[in-house]
Amino acid sequence: MKRNLLILLSFTLTFMGCERDDTSDIEINITNNPSTSDDVIELSGVFTEDLTLSNSEEYLITGPLLMAENTTLTVPAGAEIKVAPVGVNAYIAILPGAQINAAGTASNPIVFTSNAGTPSSGDWGGIVICGKAPINSTADGSDDTATTEVGGLSYGGNIPNDDSGRLEYVRLEYVGGAIDGNAELNGLSLYAVGNGTTIDYVQIFKGSDDGFEFFGGTVNASHLVVTDAEDDSIDWTEGYTGSLTDVYIIQNEGIGHDSGFEMDGFNTDFSNEGGYFSAPNVTNVTVIGDNDSGRAFRLRAGSRGVFSNVLVSNFGRGFVIQDDEPGQATSQGVLDGDTSVTDISFTDVDSPVVLSDLENVLTEADVIFGNAANATGTDFATWGANWTAN
Repeated sequence: MKRNLLILLSFTLTFMGCERDDTSDIEINITNNPSTSDDVIELSGVFTEDLTLSNSEEYLITGPLLMAENTTLTVPAGAEIKVAPVGVNAYIAILPGAQINAAGTASNPIVFTSNAGTPSSGDWGGIVICGKAPINSTADGSDDTATTEVGGLSYGGNIPNDDSGRLEYVRLEYVGGAIDGNAELNGLSLYAVGNGTTIDYVQIFKGSDDGFEFFGGTVNASHLVVTDAEDDSIDWTEGYTGSLTDVYIIQNEGIGHDSGFEMDGFNTDFSNEGGYFSAPNVTNVTVIGDNDSGRAFRLRAGSRGVFSNVLVSNFGRGFVIQDDEPGQATSQGVLDGDTSVTDISFTDVDSPVVLSDLENVLTEADVIFGNAANATGTDFATWGANWTAN
């Protein structure tokens, strides 16, 4: 059976790197032509009207699928959405002013996954959400915007409570990928996403780049799972100031990876035009490494952060503070009381706290507070039951 559905828009989308970087342009022609072939509805292109998916249909995303301003992508609980295994050439993007409504349940999660016969990390580019919340790569309090690493999509503004919709009980499988060192897609890329958005019970499973990356914004996210990310599991930059509650990270042996948490105060490819740093609150965390020399937490580029109730196991290095940007010392956040770690436990970690080449003299006691015996991490066995993959 073959049916042609409504053609909303046809145009050429230019892929480019971040605003002001030198990433090579990649041009891909895409057409918004939802069509049905062999009972599979193929989706790609820019949608200027709402798109509501159904559990009675089978879908295949074949290229970039972009939701334009004032539209909503709705995905029902229990849906499994397949994506063609074409790497970063297929992803879902929610543009500023648009929303995604993907609300699964523990017994009926929503799964976005590869259509490959033998799926593997990097089969598709994940989900990108672009909002209008503040970022520090533009002047503080301004409505200026930046552009995403892939797609040249606009993001940023001055609306802290901006609402890009909801992701609940959602699993993203075999995602991520890089065009080069300056342009990459993660499992879930959150660009200037506001705290009116709901991110709760989301897993990134086997991604070839970062699991979750926060580019500024104020969104509060909870019940996050990252399994076998090949780069960082959690990454933030550009002045992210939300909160992360209940985070479970596992990096199994045989999977190349970088840090559990990679935390930048600002985007060092540009400058800190906003004049402030990333400074989220992070509570109830379990980070399990694979016994190599990696880092569980890497705080750099001036980033601040308040961490509490953390379990770290099987890493070469536990909590690392770097002053890598002259005049914008990460260590200053400790002295100012903007950075602290309360109740953290290290098991099989070679160097629990690493403080080196800092502009300010710090000791471990300046950073770590509380009692390791009080650390329980997150109760993943309870809240992660049924809907996650392992």
